[in-house]
Amino acid sequence: MNDLVLMPDWSGLFLGLFALFAGIGELRKPGHWQRMMDEITRSPALQVITALIELFVGAIVYIVNPWSSPGWLAHVMSVLGALMCIEALLILAFSDRYLPILARRLGVMARVWAIVSVAFGLILIVLALPGFMNA
Repeated sequence: MNDLVLMPDWSGLFLGLFALFAGIGELRKPGHWQRMMDEITRSPALQVITALIELFVGAIVYIVNPWSSPGWLAHVMSVLGALMCIEALLILAFSDRYLPILARRLGVMARVWAIVSVAFGLILIVLALPGFMNA
């Protein structure tokens, strides 16, 4: 079987693991995300590095999950990759406006966002695993 068929599953698995463990980290150390956002908001260098990493990862997720793929998970992953690229470009061009909005939205809702992150991660992992079983 062509290994490229599993790209949506690999993308979903790793993005799901990232979301799951990022959420667990915030639940274990409340305020961690807020401190990170404060640091990024204050540092132009961190803004560029953050945007570059997000653009790079988003582009990879988008490219390896083509629209022509028969599976719907590839379409979901492609949309997530595109959204990551858009957010990275927003950070580069409008960090003075965009990051404070994100920081405010995170604020008191950090625990809720962490739970959403854990749930999103688990969902992506559960959606990705059947692809490996069928391979």
